[in-house]
Amino acid sequence: MIRLGVNIDHVATLRQARRAREPDPLAAAVLALLGGADGITVHLREDRRHINDRDVRLLRQVVTSLLNLELSVAEAIVSIACDVKPDQATLVPERREELTTEGGLDVVQHQGAVAKAMERLQTAGIAVALFIDPDIRQIEIAKVLSAKAIEIQTARYAEAKTHDHRLRELNALQEATDFAKQVGLHVHMGHGLNYDNVHAIAQIPGVEELNIGHSIVSRAVLVGMERAVREMKDAIRDAQ
Repeated sequence: MIRLGVNIDHVATLRQARRAREPDPLAAAVLALLGGADGITVHLREDRRHINDRDVRLLRQVVTSLLNLELSVAEAIVSIACDVKPDQATLVPERREELTTEGGLDVVQHQGAVAKAMERLQTAGIAVALFIDPDIRQIEIAKVLSAKAIEIQTARYAEAKTHDHRLRELNALQEATDFAKQVGLHVHMGHGLNYDNVHAIAQIPGVEELNIGHSIVSRAVLVGMERAVREMKDAIRDAQ
């Protein structure tokens, strides 16, 4: 069964809209776990636009399964990760003006900076994954850098407008997964996945984990977090 990591960033986005105390990401994490989530994912951005330092430290105390911290290679953020010690750190690209993460981390171009961040995280005993595009060269460098896992970004698949385009992107994801497994990497996927398009992704052999946030949080606004997570787990299970 593919693991489901629930990204609760947008619970914090709603809180920050009013600079209020609610909704509490910690409560959302607890409810997500009760709903069957296998782990909790949060992105501690440099501008702290949603998740903040306090959230991360409290989540570390509460999440006893898998806490996955998404972060850039910025030294200050890496230092916080080394102190908090999430179970997994996923290195992602980050630009201040973007609404959400756009595309994968270019580990080919930024190999030195990525290697430096990875070394600090791994020395602290944290497993490292790299959020990258479904590109063979990116996967090769991820292996060279001794990443434990890659998270292949599914945005192009999720945003495809035609059936043929969707199939091309799905094939690219399959080919990237096959290659990653051949070189000994664990394969995760995420970005833009929802209750409809997750089915085809869950059927790709070799995928071990999906990280899904916006769709689940959006559904949770209407039906509650526990039910929203259960429905996503059911969608993944039915596909498999």
